[in-house]
This record gives sequence, structure tokens and C-alpha cells, in this order.
Amino acid sequence: MSMTIRHHLTDPLLIAYAAGNLPEAFGLAIATHVSMCDECRARLCAFEAVGGAVIDTLESVEMADGSLEAVMARASMVDRVAVPPTVRARKSSGAVPSPLTDYVGSDFTAVKWRPLGMGVRQAILKTGPGASARLLYIPAGQAMPDHGHRGMELTLVLQGAFSDAEDRFGPGDIEIATADLEHTPVAEAGVACICLAVTDAPLRFMGLIPRLLQPLFRI
Repeated sequence: MSMTIRHHLTDPLLIAYAAGNLPEAFGLAIATHVSMCDECRARLCAFEAVGGAVIDTLESVEMADGSLEAVMARASMVDRVAVPPTVRARKSSGAVPSPLTDYVGSDFTAVKWRPLGMGVRQAILKTGPGASARLLYIPAGQAMPDHGHRGMELTLVLQGAFSDAEDRFGPGDIEIATADLEHTPVAEAGVACICLAVTDAPLRFMGLIPRLLQPLFRI
């Protein structure tokens, strides 16, 4: 995917992803960005190589009887595991980036959107515990409600662009918002903005109406 990406993942997030220490929703956002971004994909490969070298230096230990059977039994109970390692090194080639296709299909027109008001729509994705993931469709020129964060939010632009007090974010850019950021994202004119947004805590809305509707929209 040919694009100019200005906003990248931090080293701690890439290291945590490489180590498998993140909830599935955060892993999905990182894998999707990595599939679009040559720079972050190269950095991730370097971190994985370091991790592999460290593992090679560890002494082997004997496993208890029945360990393999126990692992296979647990694996059979999982409907969907976090994004597999083979996705990490694969570039996106279609409208929907490769890591997202198992969640939403290969075309955004097939997404089952739910209206939030003012033309904004969302689709909550089925992921494991610890964080939530959703697609957001924001009409061109439309502003999202002013809000802060109780935890971390990763917002990856898949189509269009948005701007806030921090900067402009276009296709492939990822914004990392923490509890010290309060902003009002506004979709750029010309084309609707589609984002993948991942949070590990509910947002903190400033307006009364968004706060009242928050439990209904699960955001």
C-alpha cells in the first residue's frame, strides 16, 4: 500500500506486541498498522529477532507429563486467537488491510454499521477481554464529540483523514491517546473517514448528551 505515514507506533507497543503481552484488540490495531507501514514492520521484525535470540540462550527444561495435551485442549476452546505472527510481515493489498479481513471482510461496504447520530456509524468487533475494538465511519467534515481518555486509545486511519489539536492523521497514521489528551477529532472534507479505534477503558465525554448515550453505544 503506497502512502505517506507520519504517525507511527512506539517501541514499547511494538515490543509488547512482539512478546504477545497485549489484548487481542490492541494486537489487531498494531498488526493492521504494521501491515500498512514499512517502517514499523521493519522495527517489529528487529524486535522479534532480538526476542528469538534471547530465547535461544535459555536453558531447556523438562515438561510435565500431559503438558502437550493440556495446551491442545485449551487451544481447541478458543474461537479466535490474537492476530497470528504470519500477518505481521504481510503487507496490505486491498481496501481492508489484511489483519482486519477476518473481522470485517474484504470490503467496507459489507460492514454492519450501527448509527451513532450526525451520520457517524460504528461497528464493534468481536475480540477477547482486556480491550475493545470498533470501526468508526465519520462523514466528511463531521466532528466527533469532545472527549478525554481514562486509559489508552489507538486510532488507526484506514480511509480519509481527521484532524485534532495534536495534528492531522491520514491513511495509515495511528494516534496514541492517553489520559492526558482531550480532543475533538474532525473528519477532513472530501471523503468519509474510516478508523479502527481500540480502547482499554471507556472514553470521558465532556458533553451531557454523549455521556448519557455512552452506555448504549458501548464506547
